[in-house]
Amino acid sequence: MAKELTNSQIDRQNILNNQLALEEIRREVGFEGILFEGEYKFIKNQISTFFEVDPRTIDRYLEKYSDELSQNGYEVLRGKRLQDYKLALKSAEVDGIDVVHKVVNLGVFNFRAFLNLAMLLVESEKAKILRGVILDIVIDTINKKTGGATKYINQRDEDFVVNYLRGEDYRKEFTEALRDYVDMGKAKYPIYTDKIYKSIFKENTQEYRQVLKLHQKEKVRNTLYSEILLVISSFETGFAEELKNEFDHLGRKLRPHEVDRLYTRFESKRLWVPQIQDARTKMASRDLGFRDALHLKLKEYIGAIPPEDFERFLGEKSKDLAERLEEMKDVFKRLKERE
Repeated sequence: MAKELTNSQIDRQNILNNQLALEEIRREVGFEGILFEGEYKFIKNQISTFFEVDPRTIDRYLEKYSDELSQNGYEVLRGKRLQDYKLALKSAEVDGIDVVHKVVNLGVFNFRAFLNLAMLLVESEKAKILRGVILDIVIDTINKKTGGATKYINQRDEDFVVNYLRGEDYRKEFTEALRDYVDMGKAKYPIYTDKIYKSIFKENTQEYRQVLKLHQKEKVRNTLYSEILLVISSFETGFAEELKNEFDHLGRKLRPHEVDRLYTRFESKRLWVPQIQDARTKMASRDLGFRDALHLKLKEYIGAIPPEDFERFLGEKSKDLAERLEEMKDVFKRLKERE
């Protein structure tokens, strides 16, 4: 889906939190400013000149979006830091030095704040062009890392394999409990799997498939983030125990209406609330940011993807599943030999 950066703070923040893409954008833009305290800084005059707008336009945006711009690196220098910055400006012989000679405080942008402003400015044709460049680089960066297969970006997480394999054991425990303790045909397996999915992320299997555009032979669990797999495993093993306890209490298999009543009590336990909130936020935010997939039923949970998630799925520690399994081959072999 097309992104209109001027209208979406979440989309803007996702770009600004993607350090990998920021480095590419920095090289492409080539707007360096003054090196100060380890990063390039820009004063308002430099910014307004670059974007070819009146400095008062920049002032309006600073007032309207002060919290967002400050969060992303805009700050006001005072005291010794201001004096040091003036010296840096003077030594670099930057145009506009006379403007800041007598000021006692001075607003400066770092590169993140500069890009933040570029994604907000509607009066500047240069900003509009830059927004297109930014989006192209972000898409290209993600595609390069994932080989275009963002559908399985979840598998690049170093925790995926462990949680997936553990989840298979818990899944078996759950299906065996349904087999042994529930008086119902084979339909009970997809029915109660869907109940768990809907409890956690409000979608049944088919709805989830439609959002991610999965083919019929693609397994839903192969696309789930490790944290989601962990919550699903908690539900499955927890409800398996509930079924066993109720079976032992009644001395017979449970009828469908009894299972439904038991599940309603189980899913409403307060202990699930923080886990479900976290799972919904991660799924909704990551899928929109990484996969361009919108979970409408989770729309209220969408937020910006934190910088550590970009590192987790796109950074140096991230690897595709084949690489991960190759690395773990020796571990699996040693475990097998111990059995």
